[in-house]
Amino acid sequence: MRHLFRKFTLAVQGAATLALVLGVATAQAKEEGPIKIGWLSSLTGPLSSAAIAENAGVQFAVDQINKAGGVEGRKLELITRDTVGDPTKAVNFAKELAFSEKVAFIIGPVNSGESLATVPILTRAKIPNLIIGTVDELTDPKKYPYAFRVINTNEQWISSANRYAIEKLNHKKIAVIGDTTGYGASSAKRAAQLLEKDGIKPVYSVLIDPNKTSVDDEIKKAREAGADVLMPWSASTGLLARILNARGDMQWDVPIVGHPALMGSPIRDLLNKPQYWDNTFAAGYVSTTYKDGKLPEATQKLMDEIRPALGTEKINFTFWWVALGYDTVKIIEHVVKATGGSTDPEEVKKVLEGTKDFKGAYATYTWSPESHNGFPDDAMVLNLANTFDDGSFQIAP
Repeated sequence: MRHLFRKFTLAVQGAATLALVLGVATAQAKEEGPIKIGWLSSLTGPLSSAAIAENAGVQFAVDQINKAGGVEGRKLELITRDTVGDPTKAVNFAKELAFSEKVAFIIGPVNSGESLATVPILTRAKIPNLIIGTVDELTDPKKYPYAFRVINTNEQWISSANRYAIEKLNHKKIAVIGDTTGYGASSAKRAAQLLEKDGIKPVYSVLIDPNKTSVDDEIKKAREAGADVLMPWSASTGLLARILNARGDMQWDVPIVGHPALMGSPIRDLLNKPQYWDNTFAAGYVSTTYKDGKLPEATQKLMDEIRPALGTEKINFTFWWVALGYDTVKIIEHVVKATGGSTDPEEVKKVLEGTKDFKGAYATYTWSPESHNGFPDDAMVLNLANTFDDGSFQIAP
């Protein structure tokens, strides 16, 4: 009886040991398997132009890394979901990627409205999230410990435009124009607040429905208020084109300074006259700005490498989105290398919070435990809006 009990005990111990070994092997296999990256993009819908360009950068980086053998021996597996710019779809896809696909990282969504809806979900799921929305409240280290921003903040756009209008143009009679979307209204409000911090009260402020067919009345009121610069904060290229047309038709050569969408190529076909785009300046990036006829080395290198994949000699969309998409994947590569192949969220968080001066094509990034905004102020610049050439722009004088 004792002999049988001893054999049973040894069998149980052996089974337990085998289960432990198998469990360790399974965990190791999981760490050695592909690194799943969720990509919440809006490849169709009203925001698709930016998303398609960024997707080119994301895809290229994944392919490039995998061709080189992956990261720490692990290939990257990109799982893309098209949100169509809809926050409800973004939420549903975020849940799918986090809980069904069990991704290790999520890039996106592309716009801030979607991100405001998904970031709390991804925080609860402990999924490291590379933020590409500009709304400032998306990266609160205490509230959202796994969210790290790669793009600039909205305030960096506004501050750089304000400085240019005040310091470079020496204009202080500013008309602030927003649209009636949540983004447009909050941006116009923040622009006015930052101007008032500098002792400048806007001479005129207005919110315009982005679908309104004529803005003549609003632009006339800005002129009557004595404005010497118009500052629009809207991502709607249609509305921005109508502002440019109203100014031009009035033969009022006041400068326009504001949102990067002022450089959007769709504006060209919406103008009554090509010259209506003159004297227009937009917040832009050092990485996609010509200096002495040349782009920064990192930008030019990426452009040369990706151009065959794009299948075009001349790049006909803003290249900063491509560079941003490329950098998000290279940041993931950097993190996984630093952890020795692990994608544990706490280790990822620790690595990112300790990352300083990581050089990308779009910017050089630094995060810390106190700040999850990685984009530096000195990577911002003002561009001449109508100088688009091969995906990039000339610097504003």
